[in-house]
Amino acid sequence: MAKILVIDDDKMMCNALEKIITRMGHECAYSYTIKDGREILKKDSFDIVLLDVQLPDGNGLDLLPELRKSSLFPEIIIITSAGNSDGAELAIKNGAWNYLEKPFSNKDINREINHVVSYRETKQMVDNPVVFNRSEIVGNSYQLNQCTELLAKASSNNASVLITGDTGTGKELAAKAIHANSQRCDKNFIVVDCASIPGTLIESLLFGCKKGAFTGADQDRDGLIKQADGGTLFLDEVGELPLEFQKTFLRVLQEHSFRPLGAKREEESHFRVVSATNRDLSLMVGRKEFRNDLLFRLQSITIRIPQLRERVSDINDLTKHYVAKFCKLNNLGIKEISKEFLDSMSAYSWPGNVRELVNAIEWTIIAAKDNKEIIPRHLPENIRIQIARSSIHSDNLQEEETKNTSHLSKKLPVLQEARKTAIIEFEKKYLNNLISIVNGNSKKACEMSGLARSQLYNLLCKHKLSLRKK
Repeated sequence: MAKILVIDDDKMMCNALEKIITRMGHECAYSYTIKDGREILKKDSFDIVLLDVQLPDGNGLDLLPELRKSSLFPEIIIITSAGNSDGAELAIKNGAWNYLEKPFSNKDINREINHVVSYRETKQMVDNPVVFNRSEIVGNSYQLNQCTELLAKASSNNASVLITGDTGTGKELAAKAIHANSQRCDKNFIVVDCASIPGTLIESLLFGCKKGAFTGADQDRDGLIKQADGGTLFLDEVGELPLEFQKTFLRVLQEHSFRPLGAKREEESHFRVVSATNRDLSLMVGRKEFRNDLLFRLQSITIRIPQLRERVSDINDLTKHYVAKFCKLNNLGIKEISKEFLDSMSAYSWPGNVRELVNAIEWTIIAAKDNKEIIPRHLPENIRIQIARSSIHSDNLQEEETKNTSHLSKKLPVLQEARKTAIIEFEKKYLNNLISIVNGNSKKACEMSGLARSQLYNLLCKHKLSLRKK
């Protein structure tokens, strides 16, 4: 039996869902506001939350970050009559199970609940969860933990992995973690920087060569593909792989064999391929800049590394980790980190992601060399300037918003009157459009509008309009 909470301001919907849920043999509770739902969740744990979006005291999606912090994170099914693609994307990215538009059938809600219950039961029955060493992956945000869970699953098999994400998010660190936790960990982890290999040298670097194959080949040399035999071949910035070479490399992935330059026969290499890119490879396929068949080969598993601004709660952990690391590297004593410094770190947007944060902390340790405590003054100048600019901009926006709110409050009409005016204006505009289309044909007007003849006539009289154009 599952415990299910419904948060929806529609009392009829709550009653209907309660009947469906109890009929299925589950326990149900409900609330009409985010505030009441939050209080219920504090007192009790639930397996599923059916959450509306438009609630009297806010947007239901705003509750998702709170729910995902819980160790007993329930599965969230969004139920809304105001569905849109952006809302669906936001919900899924924030951990929602699914996004259902009202009206939905009893069959729809039954199916979703059954799937969730089955999923959670199976998850609890797993006796031997994947053990994943994440010592170099710092942070405990929901987004990072979701990502780490995928890395753990990827490390337990030999499927090809495509790691996506912005520059500086830690894609190579993720690739190394997959290798280090896999059965190939005692073999080589070979990095191929696709962005820096000249097109004329790519075959010799990857395939190797025999002595005398070309000018300067004074001895046999193993290429990177051979060096990765039994281990992992990491293709960094795979989107930069020359188009003319992609077909050749696709065959290597399929056959796990290649011919070194100047060799008479092929050699084998049983490597696992892990790739990374900050580019949209699907978009590149559409522009014929990347082979579709190669993309299919590379993305058996796709893992996106979140931007640092998507996991702000990890900034404190990252700061403490790298302050300790750079103090040790520079043979300095342990430094205290002021609250103001941590606040400044969280206030900055970090467009360069974790890489920029690491570089900033390395500079900070140098700047604070003789100080026992790290303060915002020790941050690089460009970051301090940006934080100051953002602070001023934020203050200006808040002041402007206060002015606008005060101005609106003086002339904002009563809701009932505003709604009535809006309905009248909409009806009149709709009827005028209808009149211009049907050209006096009342039967067609009824069919298009979905109104009975009497309803249509009453509306026309109300707005002093006629089906026939004057």
